[in-house]
Amino acid sequence: MSETGSVETMFVGIDVSQERLDVGLWPAGETFQETNDRQGIARLAERLAELHPRVVVLESTGRLEVPMALELGEQGVPYAIVNPRQVRDFARSMGKLAKTDRIDAVMLARWAESARVAPKPLPDAQRRGLRALLMRRLQLVENKIAEENRLQGETNPRVRKSLKASIAWHKREIAALDRELDRTIKGNPAFATLTELVQSVPGIGPQTARMLAASLPELGTLTRQKIAALVGVAPLNKDSGKSQGKRFCWGGRIEVRCALYMAALVASRFNPVIRVTYLRLRAKGKPAKVALVACMRKLLVILNAMVRDKTVWRQTDSAAAA
Repeated sequence: MSETGSVETMFVGIDVSQERLDVGLWPAGETFQETNDRQGIARLAERLAELHPRVVVLESTGRLEVPMALELGEQGVPYAIVNPRQVRDFARSMGKLAKTDRIDAVMLARWAESARVAPKPLPDAQRRGLRALLMRRLQLVENKIAEENRLQGETNPRVRKSLKASIAWHKREIAALDRELDRTIKGNPAFATLTELVQSVPGIGPQTARMLAASLPELGTLTRQKIAALVGVAPLNKDSGKSQGKRFCWGGRIEVRCALYMAALVASRFNPVIRVTYLRLRAKGKPAKVALVACMRKLLVILNAMVRDKTVWRQTDSAAAA
């Protein structure tokens, strides 16, 4: 209780490690621990539900945070998973150079108050499942390419046989995942509608459509500026006084950005609207990659407008929306 008798707004930070959950409360400054197992997660979620915090903040730590986040959601506790780099930068700005799990938990809670972090629950189970399948497919594709590269320079017959067997296995697994992805998308009307709509755009193929469905649920709900910043294709200023630095892109959802890059590469050749943009920028002397990033942004803005308005690709309308 504060001096006026009102209940202070509480912010909670949870530092998640393999075996332990370190919890920090702010502004109380208290810390405590729980075990990172099913029982400990349940106890902690119940305890936090009784405290009624404004928000509970967890760092993104390679999916270790997901069970805790899901349990908080079940208990109706507002939570958000945040970028650890932002919190560490905040700690340094506060002069906190030491780093322990307890310090990190308190700094998470302090940063939540300072940044006014809004609750942001995890996507629903179907979207998480779709994204997991997509990430596994990406891993297999990368592994297959690595094995194919090894095969090119290998002369030992036994090793070549092993590599060929590995490549064949990867191809079978990728094909099986493609079938599973198709079944998952067809079984969800929202996924099926979105993927069919975005694939009407020249340059958008099945893989990009799947990635948008899995990793960009905000598509069609934000302004063009916000959706570009969210994905990481909005140019950022780097100016000071009379000095004007080069614009650059930073942050965002890397898997969506990679998918859009490949889509823009194709669209710059076969999509009339995107090709005009690409050629115009190249004619102005812009480097190829700069022109492609601009095409990525334009393509994303077009897709955002199409999903918002529930309309398929029409060249004149899409050009106007962009």
